[in-house]
Amino acid sequence: MNALILPGLGNSGPSHWQSCWEKEIVGARRVELGDWDAPDPAVWIARLDDAVSNAGPDAVLIAHSLSCSLVAHWARRPRPIRAAMLVAPADVDSRDRTPEPAWTFAPMPLERLPFPALLVSSSNDPYVSIDRAKTFAGAWGARFVDIGDKGHINGDSELGGWAEGKALLDDLLSL
Repeated sequence: MNALILPGLGNSGPSHWQSCWEKEIVGARRVELGDWDAPDPAVWIARLDDAVSNAGPDAVLIAHSLSCSLVAHWARRPRPIRAAMLVAPADVDSRDRTPEPAWTFAPMPLERLPFPALLVSSSNDPYVSIDRAKTFAGAWGARFVDIGDKGHINGDSELGGWAEGKALLDDLLSL
């Protein structure tokens, strides 16, 4: 598997499950998207496109937070991939829930994704309401999983290597 790790705003620190997966999953690599604190959508989309081009059709996107929006924007391009796991999407359309740098990815694309996708959300994520996350999943044609009260499903959630998430990824890839 060519797993492409796509962190969100600010990148994913050492206690984030994405950082654990980058070390544990054979073939996983973090995509350097550009400025993690002042994202430029055109740059991020181009870098993701280059990474997918190099990874080939077996690429699996593992996106967190703002990078869920990145994947939705990038999906308008005709490159085939195996699947995408979208975790804790940041609601880039909400000025109340997301910081200003995330707004550059608004409006959130709501077209069906042309590849299998799984959206994992938390019922108490400060960056997206559970109803809005369900709206994204429905629009994108993604399977939806609510993992309960896990905050933003990041390093602060203290998930470590997040075994439940790996099981969800395995499930997605078995389809």
